[in-house]
Amino acid sequence: MAKPPARRSTSGDIAQFLQKSRDITEFVERQPRLIFAIDATASRQPTWDRASHLQQSMFRASGKINSLAVQLCYYRGFGELQASRWLTDSDALARLMGTVQCEGGHTQIARLLRHALQEHNRMPVQALAFIGDALEENPDTLCELAGQCGLLKLPLFLFQEGHDSAVEQCLQSMARLSGGAWGRFDAHSAEILAGLLGAVASYARGGRTALETLEGDSAKLLLRQLNH
Repeated sequence: MAKPPARRSTSGDIAQFLQKSRDITEFVERQPRLIFAIDATASRQPTWDRASHLQQSMFRASGKINSLAVQLCYYRGFGELQASRWLTDSDALARLMGTVQCEGGHTQIARLLRHALQEHNRMPVQALAFIGDALEENPDTLCELAGQCGLLKLPLFLFQEGHDSAVEQCLQSMARLSGGAWGRFDAHSAEILAGLLGAVASYARGGRTALETLEGDSAKLLLRQLNH
C-alpha cells in the first residue's frame, strides 16, 4: 500500500520554526555567561571524570540552571582546543563532557585565554573557571593575558590539582591580575571542587553580592582574594 505524501512545510511553519530558533538564541544571550575550562591532557582523565559528575552539583549550588549559560572548553592532544556552544541545560553539559576522552599533549592556557577574550569581546562573559595541574608555557605571556582579562572585567578562577610550586605561583599571579581567585583542588576531596565551582557560578550570576550571601569555606576563600 502506497504511503500518503508527506506534509510539506508551509511558509507559516517555517516562520514559526525560525522565530522559535531566534527566541532560544536570545534567551541564551540574555543569561550570565560562564566559561568552564579544563585541561584534558592525559594526566587529567581522573579529574575530568569527577568534574563530569560534579558539574550538576555546581549548578544546584548556584541556583536554577536556566539563569546561567555555560560554555565548555578543553584542550588536549596536538594543538586541539574545543569550545562548545553556550548551554543552559546541565544534562546536556554532562552528556557532552561524558563523550570526551583525554589525550596526551602540552598545555594551551594562552590559547584558551585568547579564546575567552574573543568571546568576551563579542558578548560579556562574567567569569572563567579553569581546572588544571600543569603549565608548560611562558608565565609572562600568561600573566599578560590575565592582565588583559582584568582590564576587561573578565575574572579568572583558577583551580590547581597538585602542589607544583611553579604552577601555583603563576596561577596565583594570573588570578590576581585578572581580578579573580586561585584555589587548590585535592584529588581526594572531590566535594571541594563542587563547592568552588558552585561559588564561581554564583559569582557569574550575581557578582560579589551573590558570593556574600553564600555560606561555606569556598565562598569565603574566593571573597578573601576578591577583596585584595
